[in-house]
Amino acid sequence: MLKDHKKIYFASDFHLGAPDRVSSLEREKKLVRWLESISGDALEIHLMGDLFDFWFEYKRVVPRGFVRVLGKIAELSDRGIAIKLYSGNHDMWIFDYLPQELGIELIRKPVVRKFGDKKFYLGHGDGLGPGDHGYKFIKRMFSFTFFQWIFARFHPNFSIGVANFFSSKSRESNKKNRKEPAHFLGEDKEHLIQFCKEKLKEEHFDYFVFGHRHLLIDHPLGEKCRYINLGDWYTQCNYAVFDGESFNMEVFNG
Repeated sequence: MLKDHKKIYFASDFHLGAPDRVSSLEREKKLVRWLESISGDALEIHLMGDLFDFWFEYKRVVPRGFVRVLGKIAELSDRGIAIKLYSGNHDMWIFDYLPQELGIELIRKPVVRKFGDKKFYLGHGDGLGPGDHGYKFIKRMFSFTFFQWIFARFHPNFSIGVANFFSSKSRESNKKNRKEPAHFLGEDKEHLIQFCKEKLKEEHFDYFVFGHRHLLIDHPLGEKCRYINLGDWYTQCNYAVFDGESFNMEVFNG
């Protein structure tokens, strides 16, 4: 049991900003309602990557929009709820503005946490496991400060417009070419499960929790470990909750 019967919440892949303003705003409002609905018993809230479909912070400029969810996150943080924001492959260019302004912790790499007597391995999930060498190369290139400096030299009207265009094209290509199949491929073909099995050779974890896959998965890895993929909020509003003893998958319909 966690302190004061509190709970840990996990959700991922909201992709705010996509595919258009109307549907994004509807999703954002639903996310705000969810955050408020769990605020009464939340000890920590883990937003595990791709909160935005694209994000870039200039030194003195931040992207337009998303004021409802940013305001709600700041409010919950001010109320003492620990909020952990993971950078995903779509919003890896979150820097210091959101952590400072909202009072949250930004997590860029997978982390190990212990809640109660359970050990968790937590991350967005992109770039883990075998294969996907093209993306791993691009991710490494985008992490270079020189590349970020070059991107920041362009006017936001141009650079953010171009980035949004390529983000939508990438999403269409993934769907067309089935790079992220909408069904479970089995242990031998799921890259994240292969990653988890390798980590388990080094040490025990009770739960591996990831996003990125856009598919709700709850898969046992032996008798005492589970691989969890949180699904997304782009197609349906999935989340998970841990109360110190049990870990459950839920769908928000509010």
